[in-house]
Amino acid sequence: MGPLGRETWAQRLGAFRASPSAFMAGPEGEDLGRDLLSDLRSEKLSEPVKVALLALCLEYPAQLWPDAPAAEAAATSLLDTLVLLPPRPSALRRPLLLAATTALAAGGALSPASGASRRLLPLLLGLASGRDLGRSFGPASEQRPLQATAWECLRELESCRPGLLGGCLGLLRALLGREGPVQPLSLLLALALRNALVIQARAGAGLQGLLTAGDSSMEGGSWNWTLAEEGDVHLQPQAPSWPAAEEGEFGLAALELSPEEARELRATVAQLLDASYLLTPVAQAQLLWLLGWALRGLRGQPPVLFKPQLVRLLGTAQLTLLHATLALKAAFGEALFTAQDEVLLLRRLTLAAQHPALPLPTHLFYLHCLLNFPENWPLGPTGEEAAPLLLGSQLCRGLLPSLLHEPMALLARLHLLCLLCMEEEEKEEKGQDQSPRHYLEELLAGLRQRAALDSGPRALATLCFQASYLVAHCLAGQPVVLTPLTQGLAQLYRTRPALAPHFVDLLDRVGPELQEPLRVALRQEVVSRPGREEALRWHLLMLARVADGDAQSATLNFLWAAATHCTDWGLQQALLRVCRALLRAGVGGGLADLLQALARQLEDPDGQDHARLYYILLAHLAGPKLGVALGPSLAAPALASSLVAENQGFAAALMVQEAPAPVRLSVGPRRAEGPVPVLQLQVEVLEPVYSLELRFRVERQLYAPLGAVHVPCLCPGRPTRPLLLPLQPRRPAPARLAVRALYSTPSGLTCHAHLPPLLVTFADLFLPFPQPPEGARLDFFEELWDSCLPKGAESRLWCPLGPEGLEALVSRHLEPFVVVAQPPVSYLVAIRLPPDSRLLLRLEAAQADGVPVALRTDDWAVLPLVGDYLRGLSAAG
Repeated sequence: MGPLGRETWAQRLGAFRASPSAFMAGPEGEDLGRDLLSDLRSEKLSEPVKVALLALCLEYPAQLWPDAPAAEAAATSLLDTLVLLPPRPSALRRPLLLAATTALAAGGALSPASGASRRLLPLLLGLASGRDLGRSFGPASEQRPLQATAWECLRELESCRPGLLGGCLGLLRALLGREGPVQPLSLLLALALRNALVIQARAGAGLQGLLTAGDSSMEGGSWNWTLAEEGDVHLQPQAPSWPAAEEGEFGLAALELSPEEARELRATVAQLLDASYLLTPVAQAQLLWLLGWALRGLRGQPPVLFKPQLVRLLGTAQLTLLHATLALKAAFGEALFTAQDEVLLLRRLTLAAQHPALPLPTHLFYLHCLLNFPENWPLGPTGEEAAPLLLGSQLCRGLLPSLLHEPMALLARLHLLCLLCMEEEEKEEKGQDQSPRHYLEELLAGLRQRAALDSGPRALATLCFQASYLVAHCLAGQPVVLTPLTQGLAQLYRTRPALAPHFVDLLDRVGPELQEPLRVALRQEVVSRPGREEALRWHLLMLARVADGDAQSATLNFLWAAATHCTDWGLQQALLRVCRALLRAGVGGGLADLLQALARQLEDPDGQDHARLYYILLAHLAGPKLGVALGPSLAAPALASSLVAENQGFAAALMVQEAPAPVRLSVGPRRAEGPVPVLQLQVEVLEPVYSLELRFRVERQLYAPLGAVHVPCLCPGRPTRPLLLPLQPRRPAPARLAVRALYSTPSGLTCHAHLPPLLVTFADLFLPFPQPPEGARLDFFEELWDSCLPKGAESRLWCPLGPEGLEALVSRHLEPFVVVAQPPVSYLVAIRLPPDSRLLLRLEAAQADGVPVALRTDDWAVLPLVGDYLRGLSAAG
């Protein structure tokens, strides 16, 4: 088949990008990768089309080459195509390098045994270092872009196989001082240095001269695959912060460096930092992160190396560099940053966050930095939220939230205000109206006023409850703030009951400091409202959440009054949900009268059934059992009936539930007797099980349906009799049995569980023929032998023997089926294969290492199974 045209490739690429998995599963999916690699060498396709094909290789390498052999072959073909390119300028060289690197990395084919790896790595290092690789790699105008691409490929390979370039540290360091691209080389050297330090620390070894090896260390392609094998954990150079347990995980503090190694390490870090100003801000931030990680855990490596960069970093306007500076401050603290540096950073963040022309994301970034500012000497326990000690209310006066701010900015400023309220709690004086706490109360009152507007947008109500939750979370230990907040929220509900779903969500999320007083206040608001309001459904929704055993009389009076206005199904269900909540709370006599009245009064049958069920439960179950019956259960499946969907906990006691299997099932010794093969099962339980029923399903319908096996009772530690499972094969072949257990627990629940499948081997189907009289056994076998042909099949094979010889092998595996025996060198074996096949074996003239076997059967389909069985006898022992 010739190369495909431009239009054909456009159609194929469009179909593939629309659904890669569906395309690869179709008829054209198998040939896509092969056709792509072949057409890259075709002269009939233009370079733009080939670039589009290579872009597909970069985006979907795992789909095109899903395993290591396919990735290895693809990388080899791509490298061959690269070498065959003519010396004129071409747009294919850089994509080919990237595609070959991606194929090896994504396909898991990068290894010392890979021929493509041994070709690609020296090629990349030669291009990156600027060596003359001949005319095959284009004119001089392409060398610079190719060099930058080679650096990026090397960095990708080092990221995928940490430690791969550990032996190149000296070479990379030497190249950093020469003419060439600085940014990719600096990032690669920093990444390789960090990975080498981590891997050597794990191994308990030093740098072993890695930083001093020059160009000669790489001649011949002596890549450090040992480091790459030890560094199999994929590190994350792009992570925004260091993990808390990093030092204990990687053990950098255990790395012992000689004085010469420590000196070379400091010189390398200083060299990278001196050239960092030539990098883009994002690249500088990544470089600082990598070097900070490398020095943070090392003993005897002071962070003073970063000090010359602080003058530039503290005055930067780049957000990425500012974030990297704060990361260094979090890592090294007062060892690198003085108190004056800390004050300068706080002032910069505070003033920058107040700039009126900032975009919202930038504004939120500055506020986030203030909320999580890493102090040199933080007060309070680790992990406790608090405003920076040097950040007072005067400095933050311009950061106070206002109703005019965007919602996200308002919440971030409110968070800062809450932290200031925690600091100012003991500093407030009587009569000081402009304290942070008073400002907070006024702001929350304004948010509630906007949320109370009936025609107001939903976003205003959402913002009010988000702010209330934030205040309750930050100031949970300050009743002076929570008391007016509770009163204000209760007044908000009185004004706009339609916000009941927001109140329910808030109650579910806040802590007990606000939850309990707010629940009591909301319950009082609900039961004090007359029952004829249009907001009755909101009152019932709220009461279902806040009702408890307190104020029973007021709650029941409200329900009696509301029952006369519950005319539709929705209101009736809401009323019954309140009754259910009271049942769980232990409310007694008055509720029974109400349920009886509802069972007679409600017109909807579903409501009547609910009321009758609740009354029966109340009359017959004590408090603890009633709570269990009505409590929520995650194990109960969702039901369509509203009667039991409302009571999943009660339904759980009546339904079969899925649970982890407490039963272990295995296949025991074979039973070669009877008219049909019987599988002997050994059963073991981890807990008491009653009325156990084991159900079996044969995959691929090789056997007739199997009956269930029943066991009345099983207890751990007690011996159990083997369970017998008769098999009815439709043809003699091994099979897998899917097993499902149905049983009762000591608590009375009925559960089901899926057990691991059981394997029925070919030998499990063997049955003996009826034994003929003693003198007629040879004639009986010869008659069976002759009857197999011409309809059957005959074969010969070699059966290897173990050290115990043929007699022991027959005694262990074939003894029930031996018709004629002349030990220890000759045996005639007849095996019946259900449903109606036979297998005859002649084991004669045994030798020391094996025995020739002649076999006949009337079913040719069993020949491969017989061969596998006989060859596996010696291995089975």
